Amino acid sequence: MNKKGAAEGMYLRLSGERQSYLERARDSSRLTIPTIMPDEGHNASSTLPTPYQSVGARGVNNLASALLLSLLPPNAPFFRLMIDKAALTDIEAQGNEGMRTKIDSALAKIEGAVTDEIETQALRVHTFEALRHLIVCGNVLLHLPEEGGMRVIHMDRYVVKRGPMGEILTLVIKECIAPELLPKEVKNLVAVSGGSNPGDEAVDMYTCVKRVDKDKIRIFQEISGSIIPGSEGVYTKDKSPYMVLRMNRTDGEDFGRGYVEQYIGDLKSLESLMMSIVEASAAAAKVLFLVAPNGVTRSRVLAEAPNGAIVDGSAADVSVLQLNKAADFGIAFQTIQTISDRLSYAFLLTDNAIRNAERVTAAEVRLVQQSIERQLGGIYSVLSQEFQLPLVNKIMDQMKADGRLPELPDDLVHPTIVTGVEAMGRGYDLNKMDEFLVGIGQLLGPELLGQYVNIREYMDRRAMALGIETEGLIKSEEEIQAEQQQQMMMNSAQTFGPQVMDTLMKQREGAVNTAQQG
Repeated sequence: MNKKGAAEGMYLRLSGERQSYLERARDSSRLTIPTIMPDEGHNASSTLPTPYQSVGARGVNNLASALLLSLLPPNAPFFRLMIDKAALTDIEAQGNEGMRTKIDSALAKIEGAVTDEIETQALRVHTFEALRHLIVCGNVLLHLPEEGGMRVIHMDRYVVKRGPMGEILTLVIKECIAPELLPKEVKNLVAVSGGSNPGDEAVDMYTCVKRVDKDKIRIFQEISGSIIPGSEGVYTKDKSPYMVLRMNRTDGEDFGRGYVEQYIGDLKSLESLMMSIVEASAAAAKVLFLVAPNGVTRSRVLAEAPNGAIVDGSAADVSVLQLNKAADFGIAFQTIQTISDRLSYAFLLTDNAIRNAERVTAAEVRLVQQSIERQLGGIYSVLSQEFQLPLVNKIMDQMKADGRLPELPDDLVHPTIVTGVEAMGRGYDLNKMDEFLVGIGQLLGPELLGQYVNIREYMDRRAMALGIETEGLIKSEEEIQAEQQQQMMMNSAQTFGPQVMDTLMKQREGAVNTAQQG
C-alpha cells in the first residue's frame, strides 16, 4: 500500500472544497459542449449526453473566438514595452534629441520578436482550449515549461488555495503517468516506497507549488509519498511556470465561476423547451388513418390498395389522427425565440442580436456590438492580469535565457497590455469624437469646419485613441509655417519674376545686416 506524502494529503484535503465547483461545471458542460467537463469516471468508451439545442455550443465557441482575437490579436502585439517617463525625461534633458524615437523603435522590435515567438510556439491553439474551459467551467490551469509550449490542465486535475487578495498559496496537480514514461530511478523509488509494480499500471504523480514567502515559491513532485530527486526548485513568484486562471473572480473563493453559470437558467429552459418541441414534432409527424369499425370501408382493403386504386368504401368512414396543438406549439416557439435572443446577446452572437428588419442602420448595429462588448469588461480585467502579463513575462524570460533578447532593466522598462478594457475605452472615445466631428461638419459645412475646430488637436487625440506615437509623424507648427512661407515666396517668384525677387531679397539682407550692426 502506498504511503501518502504531503502533496497527496493536501490534494485530498482540498478536493472536498472543489467538489461543488466541479458539479456546476459539469452541469454547464452538459448544456453546451459535453466533452469539456465530462462526468467523473468518463473514458473513451463512455457515452456523452447530447443537448437538444446548439445555442450553448455556438455561444461558447463564438465567445472563445472573440476573446482569443482580443487577448492574442494576430500579427499585432497585444502589449507595449513602456519606459519610465522620469527616466526618459532625464535622457532628453541631457541633450539627447531624438532619443525617444530610437528607444521606441528598439522596444518595438522586441515587441515584434515576442509576438513572433508566441506564433511560433502555437500558443493560440492551447489558449483557445483554455478559454473554452474558462467560459464553461470558470477555471483552468496553464503550464509553460522551460523548453517552450503550453499545457492545458483541466480543473478536475488540480486544487488550489488562495489568500485574501486572490494570490496563490498552494497549488497541487494530480497526473496519471504511464509506466513507460517513468525514468529508471523513479521506478525504483516506487518499488522502494511499497507501491505497486510500475510496469503493470499507471502511477499518480503530484506536483506541488507552495508559497514560501512574499516573493518566493517552492515546487516539487511526489510519487508514492516520496519526493522525486531533482524535482525541487525555488522560484520568484513572477517566474512561476504555472498560471491559474479564473473567468470571474469572487472574493473569499479559491475557484472562479464560469460565464455559462450566469445564464444556466436560460440554457436549462431552452433545453427543456427544445426537447418538448422535438418530441412533439416527432409525434405530430406520425400519420395514422382511422377507420370506423361499423362502416362499410374495410381497413385491410384500404391498407393493401395501391396508389390510385378504386375500392369500395365511404370517405366518412376514414379520418386522420391529428394533435391539434398548433397554438401550444406557437407559444413554445415564441418562448424559445425570446430565450435565444437573450443568449445571443450574452454570447456575442450579434447576427441574432440585431433585429430582423428591412432597414437596419449602421449606428444601430454599432450600438448593439458596443453594448455586448461592455459586459466583457470585467473578464478582460481579470485575464489581463492573470494571463496576458504573466505570458509576456514568461516568453521574454525564455528568450532572454536563450540569448534571443537583450537584458532590460526591470525598474525602467515594463510591459503594458494594450488590448481589452483599455482598447475598448479608447475605441469608444474615438467613435464619439468622430461622430462629433461628422455632425459639426454636416452643420457648418467643410468650409467653416476649420474655423471652429482645431484640426491639429483632433489629430493628436485621434492618434492617442489609436495608440500611435505622433512624434516625428505629424509636422509641428513651426514646420508648417516655414513651408507656408517658402510656398509664398515661390508663388511670388512666379508672379513678379526673378528680378523683382532678387531686389526684395537684397533689401531683406540689407535690413538684417543693419539690424545686426546696430
